[in-house]
Amino acid sequence: MEIYQFKKETGKKIKQFNSDFIMSRITQTQKAAHIGCMHLDKNGIIGYHQAVVPQLLLIVSGEGLVRGETDEFVKVHSGEAVFWDKDEWHETTTDTGLTAIVIESEELITSSLMPL
Repeated sequence: MEIYQFKKETGKKIKQFNSDFIMSRITQTQKAAHIGCMHLDKNGIIGYHQAVVPQLLLIVSGEGLVRGETDEFVKVHSGEAVFWDKDEWHETTTDTGLTAIVIESEELITSSLMPL
């Protein structure tokens, strides 16, 4: 399990086309990707399971706890992303609720785009 940040401070200022914004790159894939939005209410849980393909969970609001193949949970907040490799066991819980985008693909390239 790896934790990445996609916060404003880690992005790149874009000025092309008379623009003025910051872009935080998340991932790249050359194969098909499944992208979804997960809404976990108070005391929500994504149960302990094995990743079928590499998965990237981007916390867009709220906070929670994640763990990989150890019993140790790590707190995650809005602006952070969690990466699990294929076949890695993992779980996500929240006491207060969270919303997250999940990206799943046979080929996710994250390390070159987001800082750990």
